[in-house]
Amino acid sequence: MRGFEELISEAVAADVTGWDFGWLRGRALEERPPWAYQRVLAHRLPGAESALDLDTGGGEVLAGVPRLARRTVVTEGWPPNAERARHLLGPRGVEVVEVQQGAPLPFADGEFDLVTSRHPVDPAWGEIARVLAPGGTYLAQHVGPASAFELIEFFTGPLPRQRLARDPRAETSAARAAGLRVDQAPLVRLKMEFFDVGAVVWLLRRCVWWVPDFDVERYRPQLVAMDARIREQGSFVAHSTRTLFDARRLDRLPR
Repeated sequence: MRGFEELISEAVAADVTGWDFGWLRGRALEERPPWAYQRVLAHRLPGAESALDLDTGGGEVLAGVPRLARRTVVTEGWPPNAERARHLLGPRGVEVVEVQQGAPLPFADGEFDLVTSRHPVDPAWGEIARVLAPGGTYLAQHVGPASAFELIEFFTGPLPRQRLARDPRAETSAARAAGLRVDQAPLVRLKMEFFDVGAVVWLLRRCVWWVPDFDVERYRPQLVAMDARIREQGSFVAHSTRTLFDARRLDRLPR
């Protein structure tokens, strides 16, 4: 394995825009959920007249789908990702709309018969239900509770309150209160493995909400300790969690 400083420097210089994790190939592994979200998405999208993909990132997930809905719109809140999505999806007629996190969606009531998302930042159930047509479907893969927390807490220390977030039972209750019938919301726990400290640095730069104040110099002691552990044990192991939401809008929304 290359030296600590070389691994760190390489990871700091690498591009982290978009939602493509190819830079980690050979340096980290993560088990995939059994439902194969992109394959499920590829099955659903061609049957939709109008579809909305929330928090699309750089558009990489939709770019891998052979056939889209007749009309497909995506939203993204980070301008560099939105620009990447335009480059990937624009030639296929997809409209990319930049939005502000937490603001109402700039779409009419009942405008879409399918709303999708892979790893939404913070699902606004009321807005999702509002823009869905009666009988329309919400299909999404959510990050589950305490995902990658072995890695996160290595840097931050214990985060007991944060571990309670993204509970699929609470999200299911919120979805139902907004007027959605949740057909299924299975939760899985998946192994993550990091084979060099550079992979960890790159991921923390990409997923900035994991350790919001992450900086190589600020966390150098932890990075040195992680590098030593990986060299001794061969890898650093954490676990991600994922939930698949398959929900349908009821005819009438709660007032």
